[in-house]
Order: sequence, then C-alpha cells, then structure tokens
Amino acid sequence: MKVVEPNQEEKRSGAWGKEAGVNLAGEVIRLAEEVEVQLDTQKKLLKQIESHRAMWARRKDVGKREMEDRKEVKEEVVHQPQKLQPIEDHVDDTDQTRVKETQRPVNTEALDTNLDHPQVNVPKEEMGENKLQTSPATPEVVIPILVIACDRVTVKRSLDRLIQYRPSAQLHPIIVSQDCSHAETARVIGSYGDQVMHIRQPDLSDIRVRPEHRKFQGYYKISRHYHWALQQVFNTLSHSTVVIVEDDLEVAPDFFEYFRALYPILHADPTLWCVSAWNDNGRDALVDPSKAELLYRTDFFPGLGWMLLKEMWTELEPKWPSAFWDDWMRQPEQRKERSCIRPEISRTITFGRKGVSLGQFFDQYLRYIKLNTEFVPFTKQDLSYLLQEKYDERLIKEVYSAPLVKMEELQQGGTLRGPGPFRVQYSSRDTFKVFARNLGVMDDLKSGVPRTGYRGVVNFLYRGRRVFLAPPEGWTQYDVSWS
Repeated sequence: MKVVEPNQEEKRSGAWGKEAGVNLAGEVIRLAEEVEVQLDTQKKLLKQIESHRAMWARRKDVGKREMEDRKEVKEEVVHQPQKLQPIEDHVDDTDQTRVKETQRPVNTEALDTNLDHPQVNVPKEEMGENKLQTSPATPEVVIPILVIACDRVTVKRSLDRLIQYRPSAQLHPIIVSQDCSHAETARVIGSYGDQVMHIRQPDLSDIRVRPEHRKFQGYYKISRHYHWALQQVFNTLSHSTVVIVEDDLEVAPDFFEYFRALYPILHADPTLWCVSAWNDNGRDALVDPSKAELLYRTDFFPGLGWMLLKEMWTELEPKWPSAFWDDWMRQPEQRKERSCIRPEISRTITFGRKGVSLGQFFDQYLRYIKLNTEFVPFTKQDLSYLLQEKYDERLIKEVYSAPLVKMEELQQGGTLRGPGPFRVQYSSRDTFKVFARNLGVMDDLKSGVPRTGYRGVVNFLYRGRRVFLAPPEGWTQYDVSWS
C-alpha cells in the first residue's frame, strides 16, 4: 500500500492550527490588558477633571464672597482694612461636612513585608485598647452543629468526624435534621444514640411550582428544610447561634476551635453576618499550606459550614426564599454590604458527588479543595485584626502598595523576584473573567461579587507567589450587572 505523505502546505497548515490555539489565548490576554490600560488612563483623566472642577468652583465661590464682603464694607462705611482669609477657610460648611464624612484616617505604620493580607500576628502596639476582649461568658457559649440530612447514608462519614473532633458534647450538641424520610439514612443517624439529636422535617409533600421549575423541585425542598430546621434551633430549642453543615461535609481537626474563636468577632462586629469554614478558591495550588492560621474577610457568602447568629435569623426568616436560598443570601438586599470570615485553608470539604446539582460542580472543582490537617489554637490568638476598620486600612495599604504586573510576567515569572505580593488589575467584568480563568481561580460572580472577593480583591497563590486580582484603587461598590 502506498502511503501518501502530506505536502509542505498541509504540514504548514497543521502546525499553524496548533499555534493558533496558543496565540488566541495570548491575544485575548493582550487585548484585556490593553483595555485595562485605556480604562486606567480614562479614570485618571476624569479624576484630574473633577479635581480642577472642584478647584474652579471653590475659586468662584471665594470671589463671590469677597465681592459681597466688599459691598457690605462700603454700605457700613467701615474704614478698617479688610483682612482676607486663606482660600481653604472659605470652603462652605457643606463642603467641610462632606470632607469629614468621606475621609478616614489611614494607618501609617509600616507593614510587615511578609504579610499575606492582614495576618494573625498583629503588632503589639496596635492592640492597645482596641484588643478584642473575650467576655467571661464566651468560653461557655453553646454552639450547636446543625447537620442538614436527607437520603445519604454517607452522613456517617460526616458524623464520625464531628464526634471525633468535638471537644464537648455539652458546648457543641449535634442536631441532625432529616428530610426525605429515607429509612436507611434514618437508621444510620439513629445508631449514634444520644450522641446526636435526630429531628425530622414533617412536611414531605411536593411543592407546587411553575412548570419550567419542575426540574428544580429539589432546590425548593432544600430551602423549605433549611427554614424548618433553623426555626427548630432558634425558636424551639432557643439557641443563640448555630453552625450549619450538610450531610456530605467532612470537617477539619480544628473545626470547633475555629468557630469558637470567631464567635466573639461575629457577635461584636455589625459589618459581619457569618463565619464560614470554606474557601471557594481553596484548591491545593492556590493556598499556602504553611499559613493555616490565615483568616480573611469576604463579601461573598461561601456557605459549606457556616455560623449564623439568632439576631440574623430574626432578620432573614420572615423573607426566607422558596428556593435557591444560597444565591438569595448573596443578593444585596440580604447582604447589606456585610461580610463573612473565611480561612486560607478550608475547614470543610465535600465528598457528596450525588445531589441536586448532579455532580457537575463537584467534578469540575469541589473535589480538589484542600482540607486543613493542622490544628491551629485560634482561641489563644488575638483575632481583633478582623474587625472592619482595622482590617480595611491594612488591606488597602498592602494591596495597592504591591507591584502592578501583567499576566505575561506572572505566567513567565522570570522577571519577578520574591514571593510577592503582586497585583493584577481588572476594571470590567470581561477582563476579570479572562484574568481569573488564566490564573486558575473561579471566574463567576454573584450580584457582581467574585468568589472570596473583599472590596473587589481576590487573594490567592499563583505558582507559589501571592497575587491580588484587584480593581483600581478607589473602589467603592460592586456592579450587580456583572453577574
């Protein structure tokens, strides 16, 4: 048989096809970076225009006032020389009030060059009177664990770890709320005897939904179950707080330590509304295994092992949604610019491929999340650095003092020195998604908020270097149209 060799033109065509894929990705990144440069230039010009406009308005106002002063002097026949005030003194009360409202003191202390976001070891001189004192009652607060269960007999894996790591049955009662009336799962839960409290959701009926939502019946039932179970915890059992996990979560050795230490922070800071054990960008390559103690604020509601106070449930319960409760929590109307605490390394992992989402998200991402294995004594650490005012000042200074680099520099790495941090800037939804995909972090946004984002900043490791994927300096709010 005669073998037909491809001619030179075909060989060149094949080679070009392979190159095209690589070049296309590079071209997309290059275009995104060009857009960022143009947007940045436009913003600088707008700032200059606004600055000049404000200056012209002040001068016009000063001139007008001086003319009125001269007129008054003439009318009153006052022969003493007019003493002119400096321009700054002529800013009217409204402008002064506006300045007072918008300016915030900036912490000018030098930051530790090894900071990876505000770290646990806050300098002693910063603690002073602001150090969060744990009240005498705090060590004895009861923090129950609510396990949301249905028809997974593998709830045993979750309960085994909870009981293994639980420091006190009195301080951390485990309440298993079961929906679905699945007999085998009920037997597994019942086998733990008085080590857990087993409660059963009584309404197992189908929920009437519009025809196009019939395939989402499972999401409606989950939302109904959450509502009922949380009512039992707060209204029937009268607990003041709860940590919610689902029947497919395995917890870390310091899971209880983590939530017990953060309860006073959640209770003290009205700008917080939850504490989560989950890092959405917690894959092995994106976190620092040597920094298990690192904690962050995030504007994105993570779920997957989270603490809620009774006061917050009182706010949410009357308007609890009929379905998709987690995305509902992420809407501005519920979040109200409040944040959650999340760890560098997750204190939960999910092993539940089977579920209402049909495992698609699990296979793509969830299975690769790293679970912490090192016990961190959080209750012996000062965590007051997580309170908003202190945290924000340090965050802004660290992020915007980090060198601004291009994607190509990060990916090639040859010209960069040290472990970072480095900053990659985005100004639009499209550039965020391009950069996030190429850096390996999650690129979806909910109500305009990126996963793990805080003030628009997404913090992670890329090839061993700390990276901030950040909006331009001066960020003020999320754009819900980015979702």
